[in-house]
Amino acid sequence: MQIRVNNLNFRYRNAKDPTISDLSFSMDKGEVVSIFGQSGSGKSTILRLLAGLETPEEGTIEIDDRIMVDDKTFVYPEKRGIGMVFQDYALFPHMTVEQNIKFGLGKLPKDERADRVDEVLELVGLLDYKDRYPHELSGGQQQRVALARAIAPRPSLLLLDEPFSNLDADLQGKIRQDLKVIIRKSGITSIFVTHDKEDSLAIADRVVVLEKGRVVKVGEAKDIFMRIEN
Repeated sequence: MQIRVNNLNFRYRNAKDPTISDLSFSMDKGEVVSIFGQSGSGKSTILRLLAGLETPEEGTIEIDDRIMVDDKTFVYPEKRGIGMVFQDYALFPHMTVEQNIKFGLGKLPKDERADRVDEVLELVGLLDYKDRYPHELSGGQQQRVALARAIAPRPSLLLLDEPFSNLDADLQGKIRQDLKVIIRKSGITSIFVTHDKEDSLAIADRVVVLEKGRVVKVGEAKDIFMRIEN
């Protein structure tokens, strides 16, 4: 297993009830998992815990046989090798597409950075857009740039927070398929959270269903949603 999460518990400060309770799941390398649940179920909190943006009260997180969190260990976000795509894409508005992607590649030699930028832009189909600024791009194009930036450092794990929530309904079907192809080609183990079953059905190998911070079902998307509807 590449990812192991065991008995994770988390409560926001001053909150009456826990946000995450006894959460456990595992993933194989290259697998794409959807965390599905309604608003307030704790989906985005799981991503924040995996990324190191929050610290659990209890539990362990292991990535690539490295302990990221346990009762004695906490690895800081920049040391975890995780890429993240936020709901609002978080692109720097004063930077071009190329500059946005290069931002996370500071440790590479200059010529290698340029090659990697071209490589990921070709992967997301935006090689001809490297000199444009975010405001010159459509929502779907901005999402692709954010994805390219997250993939560029070759992370061990890619996290996507409600990746289609800011897109028009007409675009969502096409972008789902585009994103599926890009993630598969990258080969990066990926987790995305969503409240839309169509997202999970289109992209995920498996679905983790969350209710009030607890895992209630795990399985293939078609099986999970057949059971929910029945």
